[in-house]
Amino acid sequence: MPDPVLLISCEHAANHVPPRFRGLFEGHEAVLQSHRGYDAGAVELAEYLAGELHAPCFRAQITRLLVDHNRSPHNRALWSEFSSRLDAADKEWLLESYYRPFRGRVSAWIAARITAGQSVLHLGVHSFTPVLDGKPRTTDIGILYDPQRAEEKAFARLLQRAFQSARPDLRVRMNDPYRGVSDGHQSDYRRHYTGGHYMAIELEINQSLVIGAPEGWQVLQRDLGASLREALTGGA
Repeated sequence: MPDPVLLISCEHAANHVPPRFRGLFEGHEAVLQSHRGYDAGAVELAEYLAGELHAPCFRAQITRLLVDHNRSPHNRALWSEFSSRLDAADKEWLLESYYRPFRGRVSAWIAARITAGQSVLHLGVHSFTPVLDGKPRTTDIGILYDPQRAEEKAFARLLQRAFQSARPDLRVRMNDPYRGVSDGHQSDYRRHYTGGHYMAIELEINQSLVIGAPEGWQVLQRDLGASLREALTGGA
């Protein structure tokens, strides 16, 4: 397997609502600022990593509460309780204006690299709320991967070791707080490409590390960048 080229995506980068749909959130504006509206810190981290490692970064432009770029078209969770009541024309407009262009750009980039004989490491960058349904989450950094894909498993282990070496104070866990094989943006590419051509890793950051002291968040971004670079070079 050739050394992979890095692609970064951020599916929950924004909480933007186009004017056409702002009425859906009247009286519910606070939800757009919450973990349900977007992943706090995710796009900042994604852009930092992309800059440090000279990788492309593809970002969603609207809130997941309109259409979730990290869900497959057949998944009912593609639409939230706000957007599920939209008529077919409005849903098609969202898909055609945002969802399909985002997916199409990523798909085309991956296909071009694989056609050129390269392999791709696709890193999805996300963050998660520290408390869900009243239950605190104890993971600081989650690394999500498909355990059935040997290349993903090996890279995830390299990344975990690099993170733990750089930041022994943090709890770095595999496939937590979510399962790496849950439906998502990367699922489509796993179906199309073998592990020798395409690897998918999701990075999940506890938002308690994002919200608070800006200096600590900036240091963590640097540590994450150095750890990712180390893993990409085989842990050397």
